[in-house]
Amino acid sequence: MSAPGAIPLFTESELVVGQRDKLVEVVNEYDVHDRDGTLLGTAVQVGQSRFARAVRVLGKADHFKAVELEVRDAAGTPVLRLTRPAKIVRSRVLVRRSDGTDVGEIRQDSTFGRARFSLLVGGQRIGVLTAKDWWARDFTITDHDGAEIARIVQTWEGLTKAVFSTADSYVVRIHRPQADPLASMIVASALTVDTALKQDAR
Repeated sequence: MSAPGAIPLFTESELVVGQRDKLVEVVNEYDVHDRDGTLLGTAVQVGQSRFARAVRVLGKADHFKAVELEVRDAAGTPVLRLTRPAKIVRSRVLVRRSDGTDVGEIRQDSTFGRARFSLLVGGQRIGVLTAKDWWARDFTITDHDGAEIARIVQTWEGLTKAVFSTADSYVVRIHRPQADPLASMIVASALTVDTALKQDAR
């Protein structure tokens, strides 16, 4: 697949990204719906050995391990692959098509204060993903001119779910249709927020 084309996962104006509800998170899994609840796609962690899964249950060292997510459309066809290499301080996520073609990179710029990521394509910044505050629950995506083109908001799932589950949920509102590669980078950003910032805190 060379481009997302008319796949609804990349053309809908609002996406609801929900982490699958689990008592113990061993593999990262997400479902992506539209505002009416129709499934648009999924993202599933791949390439994790049994030993790595066992270590994850017993330990708290996710940030020292690489994480690879396969993003699939509603029919289960792979469309993107997101790779977060093992990190020490800052995260970065490599975005590729299912055939291995590079799309870009989402690179964490800030270590302290509000989280900020550059959306890079061919080494050039085409957008910025920025947290609105230190809690990193509300993000904006701006284009290379600084205009806001999308917003990502973490939703509150209720006290019981927050205490007894690892699941998070995000609403992505895209203000106007975007051409690729920015369209792919926006979808990737919604998953990067959880993989790069939230996973290590759970």
